Amino acid sequence: MDFKETLKLSTLFSFFQDVASLASINLGFGIHTLEQEHGVAWVLMRMRVDIIRNPVLDEEITIETWPLEPKKLEFGRDYLVRDRDGNIIIRAVSSWVIMDIKERKLKRAETIGITYPEIFTERAIDCKLGKLKHSGELDVSYKKVIGYSDIDFNGHLNNSRYVDYIMDCFDMDEHEKYDVTSIEVNFMNEALPGDEIVLYQDTSALDSNQVYVEGVKEKDRRVAFKAQLKITEKN
Repeated sequence: MDFKETLKLSTLFSFFQDVASLASINLGFGIHTLEQEHGVAWVLMRMRVDIIRNPVLDEEITIETWPLEPKKLEFGRDYLVRDRDGNIIIRAVSSWVIMDIKERKLKRAETIGITYPEIFTERAIDCKLGKLKHSGELDVSYKKVIGYSDIDFNGHLNNSRYVDYIMDCFDMDEHEKYDVTSIEVNFMNEALPGDEIVLYQDTSALDSNQVYVEGVKEKDRRVAFKAQLKITEKN
């Protein structure tokens, strides 16, 4: 929870990762099976989350997930979050790939030969995940050195920590005034311990409630992630 006693966005992303991991295990393609039998790992590439209402402290929620038919490289996975009464309060769509653990290169989906008992066509959000780009000037927000607490089992910056970095671009007054109602993130290049990430903001579309955030690795100037947020002023 955050200081408003509502679910942190980064924690929601962690929940989605955990649920995806459990679903993959149930299908026989969990992280350990992929590593031992194919030498690859699941990597989240794109995700969009639309928030109808944010869960609050001590609230019980249920997360549903289902896979889509794989493409040449990408594996789609959608999510719904429901409250105790079964009402949908959050929708999310995601795109995953598999990466060779040693070579750090993407592999084709057919490499692991995954099959699903049933092919789902229903989407949580009717959208197409694409490349994000800024429309105005980028201003430096702050810099962050990646440490031990930021790293996952793959040895790189965990996806949920990117979201924390994004949210840290806004001061407490802005968090008091606005709610994030939608976020889309492109995970571009992996970041490793010791890397310094420079966080940039583009607020040129603030009049239309849009904010763009980008993280760049200072050492090689490669973009680690891009994010587009939709914010709404609280009543």
